[in-house]
Amino acid sequence: MRENYEVPQANVYDVDVASIAALIGDPARCAMLNALLGGGALPAGELARLAGISPATATGHLHKLVDGGLVQVVAQGRHRYHRLSGPHVASALEALAILAPAVPVRSLRQSRTASALAEARTCYDHLAGRLGVAVATTLLERKALEPTDERDHRLTAAGRELLAQLGIEAEGLGHGRRAFARFCLDWTERRPHLAGELPAQLLSMMLRDGWFRRDAAGRALQVTEKGTKALSATLGLDVADEGNHGRPEPLER
Repeated sequence: MRENYEVPQANVYDVDVASIAALIGDPARCAMLNALLGGGALPAGELARLAGISPATATGHLHKLVDGGLVQVVAQGRHRYHRLSGPHVASALEALAILAPAVPVRSLRQSRTASALAEARTCYDHLAGRLGVAVATTLLERKALEPTDERDHRLTAAGRELLAQLGIEAEGLGHGRRAFARFCLDWTERRPHLAGELPAQLLSMMLRDGWFRRDAAGRALQVTEKGTKALSATLGLDVADEGNHGRPEPLER
């Protein structure tokens, strides 16, 4: 005998996860969101190309993403660009990637791209991948950061000294509404890297000073010879050890 089942009514404390899931769940919209995950802003035509759809179809999808609060439009003169609405969207997409099955690798190009993304990439405006996790681990091991709860961290005296060595002004950080240094679960490493104001400043410095080069066509970052030496000198990371297949490990101190 089939039992009657009554759908429970939502209460005022519930959130409409289904509507956001539906927005992200469309393959074309998901492709466009992934293209924006590196923190950049792209025109609708480029997003259409990356998603493999027509410009007219892309425009309709982008309207839905903007109305849903996942994407925002940036106007520069007569040109309009699209970017993620903020780091919170990037964190949500990164977390969803942990649950998603891997896409089968069918070519050498796909294999190289996957390896590069796993090694180092941008997650909105901070460092992710094996190097991102290694940097986060080292900052905690060296007591440059200390936890304030299960996911947030604050700067210590040792951390201020480290930032001074890197040319980052510590006094200007931590006064905004954005999280200072918060765990962001890395989808390739299955361990946390750091997101927030401080990690964004660190990646900005690393890119400005030539520690990394951006991939011209994606989110991957390539560590330079200068970056290899700088990461070793400042954080004690050996990223040139071929014996661990490029996996950075803290040097013994």
